[in-house]
Amino acid sequence: MFFGKNINKRIDAYQSDLMNKHYEEVENMYRQVRGWRHDYRNHIQTMMTLMKSGEYEKVMSYLETLGEDLNTVDTVLKTGNIMADAILNSKISLAKANHIHIDATASIPVKLSMTDIDLCVIIGNLLDNAIEASMTLPEEKRMIRIYIEMKKNKLYMSFTNLTAAKKMKKENGVFRSTKGASRGFGLLRVDHIVKKYGGYLRRASEDGAFTTEILLPQ
Repeated sequence: MFFGKNINKRIDAYQSDLMNKHYEEVENMYRQVRGWRHDYRNHIQTMMTLMKSGEYEKVMSYLETLGEDLNTVDTVLKTGNIMADAILNSKISLAKANHIHIDATASIPVKLSMTDIDLCVIIGNLLDNAIEASMTLPEEKRMIRIYIEMKKNKLYMSFTNLTAAKKMKKENGVFRSTKGASRGFGLLRVDHIVKKYGGYLRRASEDGAFTTEILLPQ
C-alpha cells in the first residue's frame, strides 16, 4: 500500500512539472507572437524608408529575415480545440527549432470527455519522446508524423517517429523508456489516462519507425 501511494505521489509530481513545462513553452510561443506584432509598425517604417531611398536589395533581405522570424512563431495547426492547438503548436515549434520535419494533420472537437490536462499530458509526452528520439539522428533524417481525427464517436491519435534508429525491444510485453525515470513516468501517465477513460493504446516498433496509437471515447 505504501509503495503504491509513493508511486502515485511521484506520478502526480511529474504531471505537475510536465504541465508547468508545457505552459512555459506555450507562453514562450505567444510571447514571441506578441513581440512580433508589437514591432510590426517599426518594420513597416523601416522598409518604407529603404524603399524611398531606392535600397531595394536591403528591403528584400529585410523581408527574408522577417519571414524566417515569423515561421518560428506561426500557428501551424488549428484543430478546433484551443488547448490542443496550444500544446501541439508549442511542440511543433520546438521540433522545427531542432530541425525536425513535421507532417501533421489534426481535427479535434471542442468538447471531449477527457479533461484538458489529460489531453495535454498525452500529446506532450508522446511528442517529447518523438523529439528526443529524433535528436539522436542526423538532421536530414529527423521526421515526426502526427495524425489526430474523430473516427465515429472516438478520438484517434497516432504519433510516429518515422526515423527511429533501431527497433525497440519489449520487457515483459512492455516497451521500456531509455530516458530515465522521469520519462518512464511520462509513459506510465499516458497509459493510466487511456485506461481511465476506457480507451485503447497500442505501441509498435519496426526498423525505422516507432508508433503510438490511441483510441478514446469522445
